[in-house]
Parts: sequence; structure tokens; C-alpha cells
Amino acid sequence: MTTIDNDELPRPSTTSGLGTAGLIALPFPARPRTAPAAPGPLPGRARRPVDRIPSALLAVDVLAVLGALSAVGGGGPLDVLWALCGIVPVLVLLNSSGGLYRLRLAPSVLDELPSLAARAIVAVSIALTFDRCLHGLWLAAVPVDLGLLCTLLLCHLALDVLGRASLYGLLRRHRRRNPKPALIAGAGHIGQRAAAALLDHPEYGLLPVGYIDPEPIFLPADSPVRVLGGPAVLDLEIPARGVRDVILTSGGADDAEVAQTLRTSARHGCEVWFVPGFPGFGAFEYGNRRVGAGDHLWGFPCLRLAPSAMDRPSWMVKRATDAVLAGLGLFLLSPILAGCALAVRIDGGPGVIFRQERVGLDGAVFTVLKFRSLRPVNEQESATRWNISQDHRMSPIGRFLRRTSLDELPQLWNVLRGEMSLVGPRPERPFFVTRFAQAYPQYRDRHRVPVGITGFAQVNGLRGDTSIEDRTRFDNYYIESWSLWQDVKILLRTVASVLQSDGS
Repeated sequence: MTTIDNDELPRPSTTSGLGTAGLIALPFPARPRTAPAAPGPLPGRARRPVDRIPSALLAVDVLAVLGALSAVGGGGPLDVLWALCGIVPVLVLLNSSGGLYRLRLAPSVLDELPSLAARAIVAVSIALTFDRCLHGLWLAAVPVDLGLLCTLLLCHLALDVLGRASLYGLLRRHRRRNPKPALIAGAGHIGQRAAAALLDHPEYGLLPVGYIDPEPIFLPADSPVRVLGGPAVLDLEIPARGVRDVILTSGGADDAEVAQTLRTSARHGCEVWFVPGFPGFGAFEYGNRRVGAGDHLWGFPCLRLAPSAMDRPSWMVKRATDAVLAGLGLFLLSPILAGCALAVRIDGGPGVIFRQERVGLDGAVFTVLKFRSLRPVNEQESATRWNISQDHRMSPIGRFLRRTSLDELPQLWNVLRGEMSLVGPRPERPFFVTRFAQAYPQYRDRHRVPVGITGFAQVNGLRGDTSIEDRTRFDNYYIESWSLWQDVKILLRTVASVLQSDGS
């Protein structure tokens, strides 16, 4: 096995400080008399509130295209159809990729104007090229009127700028009248300055209602904003105060507290803004893209952190893809499934499908399905046995199924049911989840998304006798940097790994 290792966890090792047993530093009896209770489900995630600004900006862009067509005398049905089917989809895609539909603290249409102009030119050029290709195939080519095209672009930009400027004006007016409660993570100098800026400038639309800081260095006695406690109070304070925005400031908190603040805020559906205290943060490179520029909180550079993976619209595409591919896989692979089932039945008698409890999304326990490669002595062995890859009781059929990963194919049914995904952190048994979570507080954070048949840690070689700490870090990185393309890459690497599998 290479990418799937639920019941093939690393054996206790004393030879490496990075080995699983060495890192956990807890007693691992081979066969404890009683298995520990399954870990309770994690607090459920609140859905991020729907923001109307992106939808309103998208509507402004579409109306600007149609208005520009009417202004240049091209408002006929065919022209409108060409705009809606040709220009608008490309323009929306380009503007979305450029962050032109994102919520900002200090929105400015002048900051957006260069990007709007460049993307409008590209969108019209692509639509026009496609239109010319169709004319070349079916009709006589019609010469392009460059003057008319320039007029169309200028009218579109003028209408788009006017619409966005009006929308931002309405947004600032609404923010002044209806500020939203916000928490400031960090009561240091930067946090206090950020709170003062929000109180003095209501156009940002955020009203600080408390600091989150376990050990504030200094806070004036007359401060209008009080310290509520450390990150542990977020689960209580966020719903109690109706908080939908958390501003994370640098200085004071250690890495563990910052991580807890981020993940708790995201779980409650909050927008998280980062205000650093060091210079040179006005813009920076991340993933070959310049981000962080153009937004500020009264002169402090401010970065809106991306929503959690499951709060993004693209996550619905992931789930739909999982269901389609799992259903298609079960149908196309049905002869192989039947052959495996028959081989297991002949080899070991009844009980072809092996069922085992695993911990999934939000800590919920579900039953994972596999073809039986070894019949455990009892339920206790099934729940607590560390590794069976070298067990002498395993038959040649069982070893073949494990080496080729065919024993994992029934998990496509778990994917179809929504209990698993094709790609995600690998699910573990409650017995080991309890122990790993005691050693690594961030281990439970892996359960923020559905577990998967394969995962980022596994395709990077973290299987067998490898560090649980490293797996935890890789899984959390996968969740926090998730994208559909990342899933595609992991699936491709999984196929390559399975073809080279040694069954370990």
C-alpha cells in the first residue's frame, strides 16, 4: 500500500525521534483490556454569512457591458446574446481571478481601474476572436471596426466605474449606520491602534467589542474596549456578541494561540482580517501572485484571509465531482469488485467486506468499508492493532489486495454516501485519534473537512512508519491551501504511487 494506510499505521518505533511512538511518548499497549471511548464530535461549523457586495459588483459589471452595447447602437437581440454568451462569462472569470469581487475594508474604484481596464480589453478580445472564428467557418468574415470597439470599451469602463463608485458610496453609508461587532485578536500596540481607528472611522463598518489576548501587556484603564480572555473564550464570545469579523494583529500571541484563533474564527463563519505590525507588508508575493495591496485599515496594511475550504463555492464542485466519480467508478469497476469479492469469499469464507469505525468530518464516527485482507481475532484487535502488513496470518490473496490497493475500492461507496471524499486527510480509528490528539493539539484540526481515500501527506511519502506530527502538518496545510487543482494533482500522484506500490 502506498497512499492508503488506515489500518496500516506505523508500528511503534524506538529507533527514531521522528517515529510515531517516540513522538507520542505515551504507552501503547499492544492489546489493552478496554478500548478508549470514541472522541466526541467537534463543535459544528457555522456557515459564513452571505455577503451581497460580490453579487452587486457582478451585476454592475454585467449591466455595464449591456449599457455600453446600447450606447454604441448595438442593442439588438444578437448583440445582447453575443455579450451575454461571449463577453460576460470571460469578464466575470477574469475579474473574479483578479480579486475584483472581494470584500474590502477600504474599497476604491480608482485602485481597481487599471485591473478593470486590462480585463475588459482581454475579455472583449477573446470574445471577438471566437466570433471571428465562427464567422470564418460559417459566414463571410466581417471587418472589425476598431473605432467602434474602442468606443465600446470606453463606454463599458465609464459605466463600470460609475456603478462601482456609487455602490461603494452606498456601502460606506450603510457601514456608518450599521457597524458590525468585531473582535481584535491581540491587545498590543497594533491591536489598540486598530481598535482606535475603527472607533474613530465608522466608515469601515466594524465596531470593536473586545480584545482576545491571554496576556495583554498594557491596556489603559479608560480603554473603551476590554480584554475578554484568550482564544479559549472565542467559542462563547463569538455567538454571544454576534461577531462576524475578527481582526488578527501581530505581536504578543504565540503560534499555537494564533492558530487556535484562526481556526475557531473560521469554524464560526467569521471573516478574518490580518493587520501586521512590521513594515513592507503593503504588498507581497504568494503563489506567483501579488496580494495584500490596495486595502488598509487607516494606514495599516490589511489582508483579508481566505475563507475556509468548505465555505468556498468551489467546494460544491468538489463534492459533486466526488459523487460523480465514485458512482462512475463503482459502475465501471463492478467486474473487478465482483472478482475481488469472490476471491476473498473463496479464500477466507463469509464476511467479504471488512467494516471498521473511523473518525471523519467534525469528529463524527462512521463505518469505513474495505475488502477483508485479514480476519481480526476480535473487535479489540481491529480497533487497536497497529499494523498488519507483516502478519503471518495474511493469505496471498490478502497480500495481493493490499499491495494493489484493491482492498480500498469499497470506500467509493463511502464517498458516494458523503462520508468521505476522494482526496482529504486519511481517516483514523477513534483509539488512535484520542492518543494523537493528546500529543498534538492540531491533530483534531484535520477533521475540519471530510476525510479522503488518499491525501496530501500520503503522496508525499508519509505512510508506514513515519511521523504523525509531519502527517498532521501536511494535512492541515492541505486544508488551508485547498484548491480543485490541488485535488487533481494529488489524484494523479496517487495513481503513480499505486502503480509503484510495494504493499507496505
